[in-house]
Amino acid sequence: MSSADAAATTAPLRTFRFAAGGEGNPDEGGARRFVKLAQKAEELGFDSFMIPDHLGNQVGPIAALGALAVATDKIRLGTAVLANGFRHPAVLAKDATTIDQISGGRLELGIGAGWLKEEYDKAGMAYESPGVRIEKLDESLTILDTLMRGQECHFQGKHYQVNGLQGSPRPRQGPRPPIAVGGGGPKMLAMAAKHADIISLVPSTTREGKLKLSEITMEKSIERVELIRAAAGDRFADIELNWTITTILISDDREQTAEMVIGALDNGFPPNMEVDTRLTVEQILESPYIAIGSFEEIADQIRNVRARTTMSYVGVFPTQMDAFAPVIPLLAGE
Repeated sequence: MSSADAAATTAPLRTFRFAAGGEGNPDEGGARRFVKLAQKAEELGFDSFMIPDHLGNQVGPIAALGALAVATDKIRLGTAVLANGFRHPAVLAKDATTIDQISGGRLELGIGAGWLKEEYDKAGMAYESPGVRIEKLDESLTILDTLMRGQECHFQGKHYQVNGLQGSPRPRQGPRPPIAVGGGGPKMLAMAAKHADIISLVPSTTREGKLKLSEITMEKSIERVELIRAAAGDRFADIELNWTITTILISDDREQTAEMVIGALDNGFPPNMEVDTRLTVEQILESPYIAIGSFEEIADQIRNVRARTTMSYVGVFPTQMDAFAPVIPLLAGE
């Protein structure tokens, strides 16, 4: 057992939670069927429903959250994740606390630095360097923390200045809705460790936005958790760690299916994956980001991920929601 594994096993383990999501794109039935998708996630037993934030063919996340707040009853609602550059934090804080009130205290506000340059270019918005985008997100998180508590904000930063603005309406949740930050690089994870209640661990991508195969291993996941642990210090126990399973393959032969995955990667599938290394069958089967096997085997795989990393908040993509649903009762309450 590595020192990282040993550290993980001594940390208190959180109860599993499960997140579904949707974009309202044509493949999902468009915006008109979006509410039904969230209602189905609620019926299937998912704990939360998350909406991404892109300028392409999807619903607007803020407006969609308002609709879901009155169309669902129990499922928590959130964003995974908002692009900070699209909205001023003072405006976002008001939208967020309004949604929290309307939903009865079910909002989880996910926000990131923004990464898809093409969208900024098409919209005519400045796409700053990674360092500037991280600086701006850092300042935004400080402002959001104050305003979403219903407090008066006095903030003079390099990028934002807020002069005595009072946060309103007050949120239903206290002291404020939880803030989630997604990231994979050391700077983003360190900043998330300072501000966030929930951190979504995202494998690093290439400049073109392709997912690096080398980043989906258990070893890399443990490294990311240890970066958070070191940066968070005493806060680490208060942070919930999330990841999203990218592929779910129901099978009665895990090893053979893992070999098929390796073969597909060798042949350039999926196209959004950068094959920057070659993984073994064991590494594929251990990866938090690929779930292979029977429902019971996938449940055991997820238990192993939590035991080795302390990650406990499991997300799935919209197209995988039905495939994953039978796993939820096997882990619920654990």
